[in-house]
Amino acid sequence: MKWIKALLATALALTLTWVLNTKQGDIPPFGKFLSPFGGFWRNAEAANNFAATQTLTIPGLQEPVQVRFDDKRVPHIFARNDHDLYFAQGYLTARDRLWQMDFVTHVAAGRLSEIVGPARLETDRFFRRMGLKFGAEKTLQTMMADPTTRTVLTSYSDGVNAYIASLSPKDYPFEYKLLDYAPEPWEPIKCSLLLKYMAFDLSGRSDDLRLSNALGKYGSAVVKDLFPDYPQREDPIVPVGTPLDFKPLPAPPTPPAFTAAMSEKVPQREPDPELGSNNFAVDGKKSASGFPILANDPHLQLNLPSIWYQVQLSAPGVNVYGVTIPGAPTVIIGFNDQVAWGVTNVAADVMDFYQLKFKDASQREYWHDGRWKPVRRVVEHIVVRGQPDRYDTVLYTHHGPIVYDKDEKPFLTQTPIRHAMRWTAHDADNEVLAFYKLNRAQNYQDYTTALASYGSPAQNFIFASQQNDIAIWPNGRFPLKWRDQGKFILDGTDPAYDWQGWIPQTQNPHVKNPARGFVSSANQFSAGPDYPYYLHWNYASYERGHRINERLASMTRVTPDSLRLLQTDNLNLNAQLMLPRMLSLVQAAGLPEGARRAYDELSHWNYFYEADAIGPSIFELWYNNLVKRLWEDDFGLKATGLEMRSPGRDRTNTLLLQEPNSRWIDDRRTPAKETLETLALQSLQFATDSLTRKFGPLGPEWRWAHQKSTDILHLAQLVGFGRMDLNVGGGAGIVNATSERNGPSWRMVVALGPRVQAYGVYPGGQSGNPGSAFYENMIDTWSAGKLDELVFLHSADEKHPRLQAAWTLQQ
Repeated sequence: MKWIKALLATALALTLTWVLNTKQGDIPPFGKFLSPFGGFWRNAEAANNFAATQTLTIPGLQEPVQVRFDDKRVPHIFARNDHDLYFAQGYLTARDRLWQMDFVTHVAAGRLSEIVGPARLETDRFFRRMGLKFGAEKTLQTMMADPTTRTVLTSYSDGVNAYIASLSPKDYPFEYKLLDYAPEPWEPIKCSLLLKYMAFDLSGRSDDLRLSNALGKYGSAVVKDLFPDYPQREDPIVPVGTPLDFKPLPAPPTPPAFTAAMSEKVPQREPDPELGSNNFAVDGKKSASGFPILANDPHLQLNLPSIWYQVQLSAPGVNVYGVTIPGAPTVIIGFNDQVAWGVTNVAADVMDFYQLKFKDASQREYWHDGRWKPVRRVVEHIVVRGQPDRYDTVLYTHHGPIVYDKDEKPFLTQTPIRHAMRWTAHDADNEVLAFYKLNRAQNYQDYTTALASYGSPAQNFIFASQQNDIAIWPNGRFPLKWRDQGKFILDGTDPAYDWQGWIPQTQNPHVKNPARGFVSSANQFSAGPDYPYYLHWNYASYERGHRINERLASMTRVTPDSLRLLQTDNLNLNAQLMLPRMLSLVQAAGLPEGARRAYDELSHWNYFYEADAIGPSIFELWYNNLVKRLWEDDFGLKATGLEMRSPGRDRTNTLLLQEPNSRWIDDRRTPAKETLETLALQSLQFATDSLTRKFGPLGPEWRWAHQKSTDILHLAQLVGFGRMDLNVGGGAGIVNATSERNGPSWRMVVALGPRVQAYGVYPGGQSGNPGSAFYENMIDTWSAGKLDELVFLHSADEKHPRLQAAWTLQQ
C-alpha cells in the first residue's frame, strides 16, 4: 500500500510539473512563468542597475564601437565603419525591443498561429493571401543586389543574432515566457517584412468593392454627386497654381467600356458580393532664428512597446539622430547637422481589384487579352501550435494574388471575392537605400536623390536644410492611370484596365521654397485639380491641413515652441463649421431638460477639444449619430444587403448646410417623412441619453477625456501592461489627432542653424520590458504636450550633463 501511495504521489507530482511547465491552450506555463530562477521575476529591472561603464565582447564586430546612453536610455552609437554601425544598431535595438521586432514580423509573415495556436489562423491566412511575404521577398532581392543595402541588412541582422546568442531562456523578454516560445534567428527578410507591414497599415485598404456596389445600386449620376473626385473644401499639400517643372506624360486612354458605364449607356455588372499624420516646416524668413524649423508627428496606433525607437547613428559620412521602427535599420524620421526630414501618409490609390473570368470551376486559367492564361498556385504551409499543420493554396494572376478564391467571410469586409489584387507593396523597391541616403543628406539635391529609390508606402517627405531650403514631395511609386481608374472594380479581362506604367518619380507632386514661406501636409489631397495625373479621389478631410496652413500663414518669428504648440492644437474646424447649423435645426425651448442643458453647453463652447471640455463629448455623439441617421438607410449593410461606404465628410456637410430638401434625408425604412430637423433632434437626444446613462446628469464627468478615453495597450493586448484613460484632449480630424487608440506616435521639432537643436517625445519608453523604468517613462511628457530636448552628440567624447553611461562594444 505504501508503494502504491508513493507511486501515485510521484505520478501526481510529475503530472503537475508537466502541466505547470507546458502551455495549455491560451493558458501560459505558470510553473516556468512564475519560477524565481527563470520566470518573469528575472525581467524586473531597477532604474539604477544600468552599468555606467562596461565593455562587451561581441563576436562579429570589426572594430570597437563606442556607445553613450543619455537619461532617456537613448543609445548614441559611434562606429568606424558601416558594418559596425548597423551591427551595433541591431544589437542594441534587440536588447531593448527583441520581442516586439519578432512579434510584428510573425504577424506580417502570417505566422502568429505558431505562437498562439488556431485563434490566429484566419489572421495568418489573410496576411499570406495579401501577399506580404511575396512582396517582401521581391523587395529583398532588390535590396540584397545593392552592395550598400546588403551591408546594412546583413550587418543589422548579425547584430540582432549576436544579442539573441547571448541569451539563455531565463533572460528572454517576459512575453516569450508568457507565450512559451523562444526567439528565432533574425534574417534580412524580416526587415523587408516590416516595411511591407507598414505598407499594409498605411495603404492596404480599398473602397473598390464599396464604390462598385454603390454604382450598381444608384448609378453613375449619384456616385459622381456623392463621391466626387475633388471636394468642395480643400487645401492641398502642393498649392494650386504651383508651376510645373516637368512636361507631363500623356495619360493612358480611358477604355470605352468605362466611359459608357459612367454614362449609363450600358447596364452595370454588380461585382461579387481611417490613420493620419502631420508635418510642416517654415523657412528662415518666418523663423526667429533666420533658419528653417521642421516638425513631424505621424499618427499611428498607440501601443506599448512604442512603435518607434530613438537612436543616434554616427560613422564616417553620417551623424544622424531620430527614430526608427524596431527591426528596421537606419533612421526613418530625423535630422543631422545639415538637414531634417519627416513623413506623413500620402493615401494615394495604389491598390486595385480586378474582376476575373475563369475558364471553369477549377480556376486554373483566366481570360485576359484574348486568351486563357495560367493561374499560378502557391501552397502556404501554416504551422498551428497544438494542432496539425494547415495548407492553404493562394492563386496568383499577372495582377497579383486572388485574396479569396471561394465564398467565405473576408477578414476585411471590403475585400472582394474571386478578384485579383494589384498593389504597389508587391513591387520591388529599395526603401532602405532611400533612408540610408536621407541619413547622409547635406542639401536639397541629396534629399531628392534619396527619394528616387523609395516605393511603398507612399509618404509625404517634408524637408528643411541649413541652406534655407524647405520642400515637400508626396513621394512613392504611383501608377500611371486614366482618371478614376481604380475608383471601382476593374475589368480583369481587358488589358486596357491594367496599370500602364508609372508616373516618373521626378514628376510626383512637389514644391520647393513656396512664396508663402512654409510647407505642410496632413494627409489631404497631394495637389489640386491642376496636377496633370490622377492619384486618387479620396483623402483625409481638409480640416487638419487647413488649420495647420491657417496658423502657419499667420505666424511670424517662429520658434520651436511655436510649432510644438501647433502640434497640440485642439480646435475642431468641423465643429466650428457644423455646430451653428445643427443648433439652428433644433428649438431649445421645446427640448427635454437633459437635451436643453446640452444645447446650452454647446451654445457657449469654443470648439476646442480640451481634456476638460464638455462640448466635444456632446458634439461628437450628436454629429456622428446625425450622419449615421442620414446615410445608414441608403448605404448601410443591414438596410441594403450590400457592402458600401457612406459619402465623405465634405459632401455630407455640404448636404447638411445647403440641401435641406435632399432626397437622402428621409429614412426610407419608416412610413413618416423625416426632415433635417427631425434627424437633428433625434441625434441630439441620442447623444444626451448616451452620456447620461454613462456618466449621470450633465456635469464634470462628461469631460472629453472621460468620454474619449485614450488608451495605450500592450502590442499583444496583454491586460495590465498598458496605460489606460489618459488625460488628453484632441481627436480625429484635429491637428492633435489623439483619439481612443490612435494619435501622435512621435512628436519632433528640429531647429536648423549653426548648431541644430531638436526636441521630441513618443508615448512610451526606450525599453520594451514592462519591468523597466524606461518602459513608459515618456508618456506623461507626451500627454502634457511637452517635448524633451534631444541629445545630439558630435563625437563619442563630447561632454553632456544628460549622459549617464559609456559602453564599448568590441570583437
